[in-house]
Amino acid sequence: FCVFLESFLRNLLLFSEVMRSLFFSDANTVLGKRWKDTADTVIIGGGCVGASLAYHLAKRGVKDVVLLEKSELTAGSTWHAAGLTTYYHPGINVKKIHYDSLKLYETLEAETGQAVGLHQPGSVRIATTAARVDEMKYQMTRTHWHVTEQYMVGPEKIQELFPLLNMNKVLAGLYTPGDGHIDPYSLTMALAAGARMYGAQIYNPAPVTGLRQTPDGKWDVDTPHGTIRADRVVNTAGFWAREVGKMIGLEHPTIPVHHQYVVTATVPEVKALKKELAVIRDLEGSYYLRQERDGLLFGPYEKMEKMVVQDSWVRDGVPPGFGKELFESDLDRIMEHVEMAMEMVPVLKKADIINIVSGPITYTPDLMPMVGPHHGVRNYWTAIGFGYGIIHAGGMGKFLSDWMVNGEPPYDLIECDPNRYGKYADIPFMCAKARESYGFNNVVGYPKEERFEGRPTYRTSGVYELLKDKASMGFHAGWEQPHWYYKPGDDTGYKPSFKRTNWFQPVGRECKLVMEKVGVIDLTPFGKFVVKGKDSLRLLDRLFANTMPKVGITNISHMLTPRGRVFAEVTITQLTPGEFLLITGSGSELHDLRWIEAEVSNGGYDVDISNVTDDIGVLGIAGPNARNVLQKLTEEDLSDSAFKFLHCKLIQIAGVPVRAIRISYTGELGWEMYMDQKNMAIVYQAMMEAGKDQGIDHFGTYAMSSLRLEKGFRGWGAEMNCDTNPLEAGLDYFIKLNKPGDFIGKAALQEIKAKGLKRKLSYISLDTDDIDAEGNETVWCNGKVVGNTTSGAYSYTTQQSLAFAYLPMELTSVGQKVEVELLGRRYPAVVIQEPLVLTEPTRTRLQKKKINLESVTMVTSLGR
Repeated sequence: FCVFLESFLRNLLLFSEVMRSLFFSDANTVLGKRWKDTADTVIIGGGCVGASLAYHLAKRGVKDVVLLEKSELTAGSTWHAAGLTTYYHPGINVKKIHYDSLKLYETLEAETGQAVGLHQPGSVRIATTAARVDEMKYQMTRTHWHVTEQYMVGPEKIQELFPLLNMNKVLAGLYTPGDGHIDPYSLTMALAAGARMYGAQIYNPAPVTGLRQTPDGKWDVDTPHGTIRADRVVNTAGFWAREVGKMIGLEHPTIPVHHQYVVTATVPEVKALKKELAVIRDLEGSYYLRQERDGLLFGPYEKMEKMVVQDSWVRDGVPPGFGKELFESDLDRIMEHVEMAMEMVPVLKKADIINIVSGPITYTPDLMPMVGPHHGVRNYWTAIGFGYGIIHAGGMGKFLSDWMVNGEPPYDLIECDPNRYGKYADIPFMCAKARESYGFNNVVGYPKEERFEGRPTYRTSGVYELLKDKASMGFHAGWEQPHWYYKPGDDTGYKPSFKRTNWFQPVGRECKLVMEKVGVIDLTPFGKFVVKGKDSLRLLDRLFANTMPKVGITNISHMLTPRGRVFAEVTITQLTPGEFLLITGSGSELHDLRWIEAEVSNGGYDVDISNVTDDIGVLGIAGPNARNVLQKLTEEDLSDSAFKFLHCKLIQIAGVPVRAIRISYTGELGWEMYMDQKNMAIVYQAMMEAGKDQGIDHFGTYAMSSLRLEKGFRGWGAEMNCDTNPLEAGLDYFIKLNKPGDFIGKAALQEIKAKGLKRKLSYISLDTDDIDAEGNETVWCNGKVVGNTTSGAYSYTTQQSLAFAYLPMELTSVGQKVEVELLGRRYPAVVIQEPLVLTEPTRTRLQKKKINLESVTMVTSLGR
């Protein structure tokens, strides 16, 4: 009856709004409000995410914020959500989103006068297996250096928090105080009230019927009530997001899935409790369970073969009238999880079910939302694909409003970048990945995780067919790339672990290969752009902190944000006068391209930019015998004097034109060779044949990571990102503060340098056993949290475990002792001089100096 009454009142309110707009409006009034013909920002979609963004923008002082909702606020996925709130998230910076959301929800009622129905009894993630216990230890070390409270607790504390639990299988739990649940409808109304209070305008019902971009980059947003000219539009349309995207030619990879939860009648044992039960998440049972008044509410995530994807909405569109409707429930589909819940919480066996809610929630292929400005269109932003919109809404609204006002993201959140998907994310891929992500919702979260549904996509290199059965493949921006290679007798396949696992010895073999002989690696997933035109040099001088290389020369350069943070690391080669080849990591292809294209538009540069990522294949060859192999295949002189380090030449290898750059991310003698994809197999087979007498073999990205770390090479996304500046990251060599051009972030860096650094990236050696740092682990000193690792690996060359870590300046001296927490244990570590292993160019240079010095000494001695 309460549900019916609530629905009736909402519909009555909607009807009254429509009637008021019809009978009490003048030429400038729509829906009882003055119509705005222009706006700074138009937000499309009135769920909790859209309302949060309107609230935050208006509170930040942004004038002319308009939210357009096609029917009524909360229609879509918001109104039927279970409303769970948690500080917990395995993602390092997504934790900040959750934190900001809950801190806002705690104060929103007092600020707006609108009740939000927030309950904060805490939550417990339950471990019933040894692997789950390890997972919790793993997550604890990734949380200690954050502000969020989180504790690993034993059975006694768990039973105190949830006394109705069957404790027979419970080993441990991850307890997060302050977690709980909130009423989604009330939350959205409070955010909307706050938005109006600070000056935002909300129109509903006001469906968007068209989007048209004007020549100056603004948008004409069409509705039945009129058109609004907006400086910026934001798609927050939930499961209608694809429809909005299609208006401007975009196919957003979002797909609705069916999610069910069950609500019981009053349970006497629950009613008798003196305080609210903590929310529990039974990870092996794959369900959440919380108190709902005097009853219980629990929602399972069924296995991928049983869950339902609403793929017809992707093909045919969302039914026009769908808003506050639900799907038909199917208790049989979730019965396996219901039975597990009954075993864990026995009072459920006698509880009467009064409601089964089955509604659409939106998934992306990897379950993370798509948040930020979109590549390929100016001033079009998205905040879509939220599988957990309630807990993300508050923090994401703040994140986006900060970005819009300040011109850069407040912190790194590339895992939510809307540009992380390309054309490979088609409908079959989306459906396969949505099933996998939903069904794997509560699987153990191992480091170096791989998921295999929907693979391979069309993004396979020209040597994929030759390598796929020889290696354990990784998935990078749609590409298949070898992580490590098999040999007879190896324990093959993907076998994840929190400790060293089946790839550890084979990767050591590959490192030895590169250090002593010669190895070949497929580097095709690199993002690759060609920039040319009248203003190409001026554009790149503005974008990058390094000076631009001369023709035939390559360098490493960094794009910075206005605050002086590292937005990207790019390898730049000037091919011909005014024509540049830019190489970036696979995961940042469109992330970087969008930033470059935005500067082109803002600055009015006369340039042509081509994304040639899919067209060009890349093979790397590295090791002391690399020159011997390549020299057999080309007439080009590859000697040190003729083909110097960081030089680029167009050469022929086995009759194939190849753009060769003398560089290797292993730090050893090597070349990267760029060629047409269709010619990759020819070059690869020719190298493997020519290298037989040189001991040639394959190596993968795991070996490259180990080799780069022992050389002291920083990695973008780990040692540097939008959370770090290049000075604290030790990138001073690549930052030319004295270059004439006023590059983005220069003024901020000068200020940072003048004030002095508070922390610095340090190189540390760990005394471990069968485990190595991965990155984002907590660093301790004298019982206090002092920093965090950024990446780690085992150095096979020197037989020790290494990591990079950010430490306060007073703890960065060589010899400083610290501890690194791994799986609940603090391992001794010490700051060491970097690099541990000198790069090949440095070794060669020092060897030449030594020879020259010995010659001088000999002549001097003879003279005496």
